[in-house]
Amino acid sequence: METESEETESGSPIADWSELTHECLINILSRLTLEDRWRGTMVLSKSWFRAFKEPSLHSIFNLDPHFNSPPELTRWWTPEFERRIDSMLHSVVHWSDGLLTQIRVPHCSDRSIALVAERCPNLEVLSIRSCPHVTDASISRIALMCPKLRELDISYCYEVSHESLTLIGGNCPNLKILKRNFMNWLDPSQHTGIVPDEYLNACPQDGESEAAAIANSMPHLEWLEIRFSKLSAKGLNLICEGCPNLEFLDLSGCANLTGRDIANTTSNLVHLKNIKKPNFYIPRSVFHTERYGHRSLYDERFQTDVFRI
Repeated sequence: METESEETESGSPIADWSELTHECLINILSRLTLEDRWRGTMVLSKSWFRAFKEPSLHSIFNLDPHFNSPPELTRWWTPEFERRIDSMLHSVVHWSDGLLTQIRVPHCSDRSIALVAERCPNLEVLSIRSCPHVTDASISRIALMCPKLRELDISYCYEVSHESLTLIGGNCPNLKILKRNFMNWLDPSQHTGIVPDEYLNACPQDGESEAAAIANSMPHLEWLEIRFSKLSAKGLNLICEGCPNLEFLDLSGCANLTGRDIANTTSNLVHLKNIKKPNFYIPRSVFHTERYGHRSLYDERFQTDVFRI
């Protein structure tokens, strides 16, 4: 016996979205934003969630658009928030089935980055700013197991040392972009109440060692950011000699460098198109906007529920 299909008030039949083919669902999901995928498929049918886990939908995982401007939130530096980010990244790595090529995720830890190294051999972009618990242990594994890496951002990751930079440079010959920025140690008051005090006080002091690691192992660099690094003219000279293809160089906040130092050391960089020099008259609000690159998440539901996998 046939059953009558449901109809709208206008007499049109109500579409049953759960009956769409797997291919159609994947096509629909591919057109949605990351937030809409995560929020929507969690409350729809099992067929939608199965389609959501299609590996081709997870070749790029980018949370940066949600973290790229103030206000900075203290809770983003808490263990609970870090666990949510790790949980998200852990799931995406599994769903991608080796297809993941770009990761832009702040506030993760060694737990998830070690899994990335193990399961993502095709990784090309890794941006993990503001990660207090990412250390040399996981970055060294990235260096050894992700040889296709071409862009690395480890800004504000104070447990990553020059040893990891040497390993990355030696094992990732395609590396063209390195971002290794530090918090504003010239005026740490702008971080107070947001970043834990113990982490602020842990800012690495070995600017020369990092400069030597970059110079000796990354000859193909084209883009380098080292804001608020404590390197001296000697370290900058090493970088300019070892990285002759630099096109962009950000030295904002590098207080140990003078204008003459910069002019002398960069004079042989024939490809250099843009250089940002230390300028201590720049309003503090400018650095406040750029120091982490965090943008508040859209709403409380996306900040919390979506992380529960």
